[in-house]
Amino acid sequence: MSRNVVVAALACFLPWLAMSQAQAGSIIPYASIGTYNPVSYTYTAASTGDITAYFTGASAGYDNQIGLLVNGVSTGVVGLDDHTSTIGQSLDLGHAQAGDSLTFVLDIISSGGTMVYSDPAMNASYDTGPATGSTNGHNHIYSTTYDGSSGQFAGVPSGVYIAFEDLSFPSSDYDYNDETFVFTNAVPHLGGQGPGVPEPASWALMLLGVGVVGSMMRAVRAKTNTSAIVA
Repeated sequence: MSRNVVVAALACFLPWLAMSQAQAGSIIPYASIGTYNPVSYTYTAASTGDITAYFTGASAGYDNQIGLLVNGVSTGVVGLDDHTSTIGQSLDLGHAQAGDSLTFVLDIISSGGTMVYSDPAMNASYDTGPATGSTNGHNHIYSTTYDGSSGQFAGVPSGVYIAFEDLSFPSSDYDYNDETFVFTNAVPHLGGQGPGVPEPASWALMLLGVGVVGSMMRAVRAKTNTSAIVA
């Protein structure tokens, strides 16, 4: 009977954890405005097919548009100007094979075509220095998943949400909402750890759940040992 209690607890906990992870991975917009985002991201094509960008908003004074590198090579498609696009408007950025490396590019037209990349390693030439207080300070995006069910962006399907910071570091407001998009057929990889890696809040929930289940199992063992001694 005691083992059944533990199994029942796990059955209740695991779906709750999965739901909590999904919620933690869909915080839109960036929640720490004014603070540099230290989390880096890389992307690959989920399947062989086109990569589509959906415009989801902008707050930039600069005139910007989006482009794409597939395995480091530009597809030659740019568009979705932040001053003229409407939420839900889409652009086919080009074709990729499953597993191809994707790098999203913000073309800052106002700065003579300066580029800001989803790959932090490619932004050092744009920044005059790293972000304040950071030793690895060239990340110009915030990214998370968008499940499409909340209706936050009318007409935008589920995909990968990417919000760009277009101001050069360290003289930036770090709001990560200068131009934002949802991209389909893209798989995010957090910090080079691979797809689907839980965010810090999810790890905390996971550890809490493991601790609860562990305590229950220790209590069951203690009860079993006591029963054996009495017998």
